Amino acid sequence: MGTDMSQAIRQLNQDRGIPEELILRTIEDTLIAAYKHRFGNADNAVVRFDEENLEVSLFAKKKIVEQDGVYDPVTEIDLSEAKEIEPDAEIGDEILVEIDPKQFDRIAVQSAKQKTHQTIRDIQKDSMYSEFKDKEGEIIIGYYQRERNGTIYVDLGKMEGILPKKFQSPREIYHVNDRIKALIAEVKKDSSGLQIVLSRTHTDFVRAIFELEVPEIYDKTVEIHKIVREPGFRTKLAVYSNREDVDPVGACVGLKGVRIQAVIKELEGEKIDILKYDPDPKKFIKNALSPAEVRHVIIMDESKHQALAIVNDSMLSLAIGKQGLNVRLANRLVDWNIDVKTESQFAEMDITAESRRAVSELFGDTESFDNEISRISELPGVDERIAKTLLDNGIDFIEDFLSLSQEELESKGVNSGELDELRKLIEEYVEIVEDESFEEEPGDKTSTEEDESGEESEGEEYECPECGAKITVDMTTCPSCGIGLSFEYEEEEK
Repeated sequence: MGTDMSQAIRQLNQDRGIPEELILRTIEDTLIAAYKHRFGNADNAVVRFDEENLEVSLFAKKKIVEQDGVYDPVTEIDLSEAKEIEPDAEIGDEILVEIDPKQFDRIAVQSAKQKTHQTIRDIQKDSMYSEFKDKEGEIIIGYYQRERNGTIYVDLGKMEGILPKKFQSPREIYHVNDRIKALIAEVKKDSSGLQIVLSRTHTDFVRAIFELEVPEIYDKTVEIHKIVREPGFRTKLAVYSNREDVDPVGACVGLKGVRIQAVIKELEGEKIDILKYDPDPKKFIKNALSPAEVRHVIIMDESKHQALAIVNDSMLSLAIGKQGLNVRLANRLVDWNIDVKTESQFAEMDITAESRRAVSELFGDTESFDNEISRISELPGVDERIAKTLLDNGIDFIEDFLSLSQEELESKGVNSGELDELRKLIEEYVEIVEDESFEEEPGDKTSTEEDESGEESEGEEYECPECGAKITVDMTTCPSCGIGLSFEYEEEEK
């Protein structure tokens, strides 16, 4: 029996990976379960193994009582029987009485066997769960066994894994006994057993493949910032180096492209763009749209992460990609909403003055920007409240603003200091071109005739002596520079 038991323990340990101490505990639980089934309870059951774990014995712990004083034969033994086992036994002592398992009936034995099998299954499940749970996120290799409803069942040696349809690349076709390399995506344990879910579409699958193929990634010299992927079609990978003398993109590509080709082969020809991560969002966006060459990147709204990428006409389709795939992956990679336009398309866009000025500066064309400003709201750095106040009072264009007097403007809810600041912005960014046909020397008359009394009409125009802007006799301050005005008239001698 000892040899048989030791062989069984060794076989369970080797074939199913169950530790020896768990096997011994299972044997103990099995014997106690059979004892309980036979005698009603197992409070006094004791299991003993020898030093080499080759023999196991089952005992009942009983209290020694006087002869003919036994009320419970399961827990008590009279003195005469006890002395046959232990000559020095005395009343009140406890003694171990060995129980022969052959005394157990068939039902007790069957119950013990079922408990043993269930315990071994639970131990094996727990053991396998712990082993594979520690491997989540790692690559494992198995073999195609069968397929049902699109799910592929993969032989992993000790266990069977599943590769659901949603985790299979659309490029790949499998046959029985095909070798499958996949990522352990999830390990689940439920009442039905242990389930190991595999994936070939997860971004961490690509990460793990690169760690296998690129030593610099494995030892953290080069690190992956982020991976985005459309399984079967395209993957974008942003990397950076922790050492100045190591090119992160070159390390991933390898000499003559040997490393990247190994990854592409494993992904069944899926396109892979490796680009350099940059903390500057403009540079990162430009890199993310590779293989297209981007001329300029404009930040449209930093708070909303909206940007505009300007490319040449020949690069537009490449930047957007087939069905928008390239720009869609770039959006996810940089976490910005990128709009791709050509220069001609951009020129037709209705965007804010600040954005247009930024683009004009990039193209070295600030003059064209200046001449395009016609509204107060388009002035760079203009106070939004002032612009809105004026707009609410019907003053939208700069021309309208300049045509009004200081008093008229202040009556709209804007103070003199704010008006001065606004005029400075207009002088800085807008070139005012006056029509010479309307300019007259001081004292000259307009089309309005003098009345009979010799007084000039209010429509007659003069030049401000300070700034040269147009003024009329009804004005008390210059609308351009704000200087105070007064008009004196001399009577002509008769």
